[in-house]
Amino acid sequence: MSRIKTHVKKGDNVVVISGAHKGAQGTIIEVQPAKNRVLVEGVRMIKKTVKPSQERPNGGIVEQEGPIHISNVKVAETKAKTTKKKVAKK
Repeated sequence: MSRIKTHVKKGDNVVVISGAHKGAQGTIIEVQPAKNRVLVEGVRMIKKTVKPSQERPNGGIVEQEGPIHISNVKVAETKAKTTKKKVAKK
């Protein structure tokens, strides 16, 4: 079984470049390489109904991040990644 290579990984800061959430920024929570999807913190919040359980005796509605196609995100440029001028040695 070979590993599927992706351009982003968990913990990367990304920007959504297309779709309904274009321009939104966040940190990657989870990468699903088999499905070509990522979960980005605070982007594409969906409401999901949950059944009653010991944790939630009454059940209810939970808001959580929904998956976004991996091609719709790119790594956000940070100030730490700026290139420094190379000084030529004489």
